[in-house]
Amino acid sequence: MKKKIFTYLAFTLLICTGIFLFLLFYPRKYNVPQLQGRKNIQYWTLPTGSRIAYTFIASKGAKMPYPVIYLHGGPGGFISDATVQRFLPLSEDGFDVYLYDQVGSGYSGRLENIEGYTADRHKRDLAEIIKKTGAEKVILIGQSWGAILATLYVADHPGRVEKLIFTGPGPVYPVRKELGAIVPPDSLHLKQPLYSNRQANEKIENLRSKTVFLYAKIFDIKLASDKEMDDFETSLSNETAKTTVCDTSKAGKAKGGAGYYVRIMTLRSLFEMRDPRPQLKNSPVPLFIMRGECDNQKWGYLTEYMELFPNHQLVVIPGAGHAISVEQPGLYLKTLRAFLHEQTPAPAKELKI
Repeated sequence: MKKKIFTYLAFTLLICTGIFLFLLFYPRKYNVPQLQGRKNIQYWTLPTGSRIAYTFIASKGAKMPYPVIYLHGGPGGFISDATVQRFLPLSEDGFDVYLYDQVGSGYSGRLENIEGYTADRHKRDLAEIIKKTGAEKVILIGQSWGAILATLYVADHPGRVEKLIFTGPGPVYPVRKELGAIVPPDSLHLKQPLYSNRQANEKIENLRSKTVFLYAKIFDIKLASDKEMDDFETSLSNETAKTTVCDTSKAGKAKGGAGYYVRIMTLRSLFEMRDPRPQLKNSPVPLFIMRGECDNQKWGYLTEYMELFPNHQLVVIPGAGHAISVEQPGLYLKTLRAFLHEQTPAPAKELKI
């Protein structure tokens, strides 16, 4: 009898182990959209080794002296057709506009050695891209992580940036955690989004994705293919989009193209970079910040940008979250254009600190 029980337990353990290993190591598929091609896409092969996909929108009429370069969010975001359409009106104002997929995402190349995905790599890529434009100075528009990247660049190259525009900027790294406790002015009536990143991760993550994450972050090993994990990232992005809006029913739908390994490795590298604050203190570069009233970024982190850049202007956009252009596309563009033309933006709430 004892022998039968032992055999049964051993067999059960074997089955459970097999199921566990299957869930852990068998590649998973995600029912998500795939990239379908983008009109007028071009490529740069940079001295850094990055192969970068970009879209160039040429100015119309009287040309402005400095081009606009858009830095998408993420890390791991990319340029969608909607993003290209959103910035078309700037060309009518005389601006050349460059929109590019950062290395590791969208149509840009993936790195075999994932340890190469660092904030410093992105900064060096941006420096080479600015050289490609041939312009003396540029205007950088940074969304979320894109604002962090722009900040790192301007710390090293303040003379190459005419203006900075940040929408929903992430914190300056290394993060000063004490800033997270700063309470915003009551007059702004800021709100918390209804859905959190934690909820999104808990819904989408699985045993295999968690294991892949640990292997990458701890051992610099790509346990699963780029295709599998980029599809996972697209699935996750579809869920985290709900955290970037005031009204979750208006959240954008993922279109494919997100980069998984570039996200986790770049974020890891941010904690290893030297502090850019000494170079940024009292920066003369004009900074314009747009923040949605339901932005999921902590208010205190935004105040640091206003301390570092004395020549700043802040506008809070009502009825919008972290992704302002999703819920308030008209107001987003109107406010953006006003700043570019050195007019006074006039949305509902404006604050100068």
